[in-house]
Amino acid sequence: MQYKFLGGFLVFLGACSFGVLSSIVKTAYKAGYSLGEVTGVQCFLGMLMLWSIYFIVKKIHNRKSSTSVDTSMVTSTTIKKQSAKKWKVCAVGIFPGLVGICYYQCVQLVPASIAIILLMQYLWISVIIDFVIFKNKPSIIQLIAIIVIIVGSSLAAGIFNQDISLNLTGCFFGFLAALMYSLFISTSSNIGNELSKLEKSALMITGACIITFLIFPPLFFFKLNISDKLYQLGFLLALLGTVLPPFLFSVGIPRIGISLSAILSAAELPVAVTCSYFYLQESVRFNQWIGVGIILLAIALPNLKHIKKID
Repeated sequence: MQYKFLGGFLVFLGACSFGVLSSIVKTAYKAGYSLGEVTGVQCFLGMLMLWSIYFIVKKIHNRKSSTSVDTSMVTSTTIKKQSAKKWKVCAVGIFPGLVGICYYQCVQLVPASIAIILLMQYLWISVIIDFVIFKNKPSIIQLIAIIVIIVGSSLAAGIFNQDISLNLTGCFFGFLAALMYSLFISTSSNIGNELSKLEKSALMITGACIITFLIFPPLFFFKLNISDKLYQLGFLLALLGTVLPPFLFSVGIPRIGISLSAILSAAELPVAVTCSYFYLQESVRFNQWIGVGIILLAIALPNLKHIKKID
């Protein structure tokens, strides 16, 4: 069905956008910036970009619309209900905000390959949440795809290529990032769907910005000028990690469901490995590329039926 295929494609693009982030974050750390500065700038610029786009689109839409709105029908009760819905969407933004903080902290404490594996645990966590809370039983092919993705991610991350010394604190933050990511996928598909996609994304990122600034007060505003490299990197992080993925997910996830979205979101790992090879020029061995191929195959399997229906 074309409707579901388009939704899956949008979720896939959102995951690919997320996959680029690790290379940019590593660049920021090498330049001497801290976790709070990186996450803070990303959320703040992302929030500004989304609200700017939203108000521009809204203004254009209002100009084109020739239908007048009967404000007499808008009661205080209606306004309160709409406000409550928006606050719920804003609260959902806590989850992507915590994902960024926990994952970027994890990257600092454990090898990047281990951090990615820990984040990938959102796959089975999302399926459990979807089944326990929303009573959506995963299909056999989805369960097989998840198992294959976990095997492929182990190869792609290169955990068999090096001796590993695990930092328990880092592992905790990695698993916490996976849990927050799962909650974000689950809640974003069930809350605020009556709002426009841009408004929903802007509200979620506002929530992410609030929780980030509560944890890391934005003191960098007072010690960095606008030409600082942090803002350049922050713009890329905001565009690829804050603006595009939430918008694409908010459109795509309701079309295909949580379980399938979790599987498609695994595209983040192959993209991260590819970027580390071409951008950071890190060594990626043959068995890691095999893992990337396995993940892409697992992602394609649950969607073959949708492609056949389109044909």
